[in-house]
Amino acid sequence: MELHEPELREVPVTAVLAALADDVRLQIVRALAPGGEHACGSFEFGVSKATRSHHLKVLREAGLTRTRVAGTTRYVRLRREELDRLYPGLLDAVLAERGGVA
Repeated sequence: MELHEPELREVPVTAVLAALADDVRLQIVRALAPGGEHACGSFEFGVSKATRSHHLKVLREAGLTRTRVAGTTRYVRLRREELDRLYPGLLDAVLAERGGVA
């Protein structure tokens, strides 16, 4: 099964920012930030499986993640190096704790 994963340079920065603007997607990105692959089913953020799948698809189509299919399992990872190269400091700023912000 081939999944649509755009070249990050072809994705408008507004699409990247829109994908990061959702709390659940931001939680997923934070969970992926330390690195490595994670099984898509391992994320528990208080949403249904269908909603989780939708959020993972939005992140993938915005160029933020890569997904590898192995049998019936999908593994996802953050495209950190590519994102840092194209948008220096963006992920660091988004992932920083918002201490004191109301």
